[in-house]
Amino acid sequence: MKHFFLFAFFTMALAANIMAANNAIYEQRRSDYVDSSLIAVNGTKLILQAYRDLPLDTNALNNKLNNIFTGQTSDFDIIELVRILYLTNGEYDSKILPVLNSVPYWVNKGDTVRNYWSENHMIMWSGSDWLLHEKYNRPIHPSVRARIVHYLDLKIQYGYYEFFSSVYTPYCLSGIINLADFAQDAEIKQKAILASQRLLDELLMLTNNKGVFFPVAGRNYPSKYKTPYGQNHNNLIYLLTGMGQAPSGSSAAGPFLASSTLPVDTIINSWKPIMDTTFYIGHTLDTGFILNSGMTAVDKVVFQWSSGAYFHPAVVQETVQLLEDSSLWDQVDFALLKPLQPIITPQSASALAEELSCISKSTVISGQTVSIFKHNAITLSSVPDFWKGKVGFQQYTCVANVGTTAVYLGSGEVHADWEDRNDNNANTHQPYVEQKKNLALLMYRPEETPGILGANFAFKDVALHFRNGDYDEVAEDSLWIMGRQQQGYVAVRRHCLGQVVGVDACPTVGGQAWAIMVGDSTMYGSFANFKNIVHNSQFEERWYIDTATSQYVYYAKVVADTITIDYAWGKDTVLNTGIGNIQTNALATNLYPNPVTDVLNINLSAFAGQQVSIKVVNMVGQEIFAEQTIAPVAAKTVQTNNWSKGVYFVTIETADNRHTARVVKQ
Repeated sequence: MKHFFLFAFFTMALAANIMAANNAIYEQRRSDYVDSSLIAVNGTKLILQAYRDLPLDTNALNNKLNNIFTGQTSDFDIIELVRILYLTNGEYDSKILPVLNSVPYWVNKGDTVRNYWSENHMIMWSGSDWLLHEKYNRPIHPSVRARIVHYLDLKIQYGYYEFFSSVYTPYCLSGIINLADFAQDAEIKQKAILASQRLLDELLMLTNNKGVFFPVAGRNYPSKYKTPYGQNHNNLIYLLTGMGQAPSGSSAAGPFLASSTLPVDTIINSWKPIMDTTFYIGHTLDTGFILNSGMTAVDKVVFQWSSGAYFHPAVVQETVQLLEDSSLWDQVDFALLKPLQPIITPQSASALAEELSCISKSTVISGQTVSIFKHNAITLSSVPDFWKGKVGFQQYTCVANVGTTAVYLGSGEVHADWEDRNDNNANTHQPYVEQKKNLALLMYRPEETPGILGANFAFKDVALHFRNGDYDEVAEDSLWIMGRQQQGYVAVRRHCLGQVVGVDACPTVGGQAWAIMVGDSTMYGSFANFKNIVHNSQFEERWYIDTATSQYVYYAKVVADTITIDYAWGKDTVLNTGIGNIQTNALATNLYPNPVTDVLNINLSAFAGQQVSIKVVNMVGQEIFAEQTIAPVAAKTVQTNNWSKGVYFVTIETADNRHTARVVKQ
């Protein structure tokens, strides 16, 4: 009886959603999208051909079928083929079904190619498995239904781990929308509708009034911040809102929404041109353990992985056990962990993961508070205090969007083309970020990365993605660079004035501090007025000693347009905010004169008798002076008459400590 009432409830709820027809403007846009996509030279057309009852492109279909056996992302093709099966009433069953039945749909022993565990892949594989079972009575594992229901419940209640991802959102949606359209199980169908609607709500949340989506993200690629239109997610935004450029052809995800009966009026109405809010998404790692406790042993681990908990000390024992039991060490997704195989066991894994915490903990992407500011064409979004100092994995912690261009920072090896950066780790060390309204402070202070992780993690430079050519007007004021695109403004306070391969970038000597501010003409009037506000802003940074713990604290503060943000990075048992009678960096007070002209004096009396290493680097990280010596009682003198004008970083390193300060050459 209980199941009957549950079924009746979901049936009535589903009927209410289906009977609520979408508005006529959306329906016309959807029809026009199908028409234009079918005649376009570019784009994927198989689903739309099936939807319009047209013959399928034989070559395109054969290519898709051939990719199922070897493709690393063959589930992208499988969800399309499953949709075609449901839209064509058996016409292509004999050609498609044997191929779809030839591959495994969940974790299997020795698989080196297929990914079943990240959030988008999970639902594409499991959802396809379920729909093939419902339509053709294909045998499946008993856990599949429970896995799908649990997945959908998590998304409805907590949102998506790969939050605001323009890479993964379209594929997540495609897997879920198949269930929303075709599932016979009323509970799965209704939950899939709600999960699809939440995902699209979140897509529109950070979309500006030009139809551009450049968000802070739990997982993303640099290519998604390169062009404002013509990408997979743009098709979804255009279909829902009509904003942005009309697609020149259909994307991978566009045909799923265009051929769907999903109710979207509430999604369309959720878009707002102006926002200033914080948005909590996900849950804590500990909560995840409780939520996933009812799953099978394998499913439990995979759900933990889907939230980014791969090698975290709290889960690593189960991870290593599954890698061993299923012979997954050679799977392409675990290449980073492969070097550890000879030295790690399930029993020793936790201690090793704790030792490598700079990389083992920061993969987790569950439970974030996202700060969002949107004002028509401009957005600023960030995740405060998101694994600061640790290695990042496709995580974009603070992004500004001005009209049709993205502004953000990235740590690691600098490339002239940001797409040449490593797709897997967007930051070799993540910043501390704090945002208030339209202003954000970003601070970098990297943790040490062990050599076992490879040379890629040795790069600590911080670079700025700011393309001057995207703006109608660009201005500089000391360390600030500002841009205007139409009526939208952005300002970035750089840490230095250096460049690497033509990109604004600074070497990390101890720490770095940056700031980003956005605005528009309705907030500040003219660009000249915005520039004046930036000119009158205040910025400071310094190191000081916490006398209670003898630890160095890195402190920065920005004040702009009545907004103040400051942060003290370090353990400070005396002062909670870092503001007060704090001690200044002892080295900074022992460099004189500062600014310097011909000779720099370095007072080393505090280190007298100790072996010290003295190093001076310029703004682009080039070493211009280095010496190892026994610190004298008197001051050490360094000739600076051959130095170019600019900012330099002086580092004194002893066996126990490292001290860094800036000096200006006039």
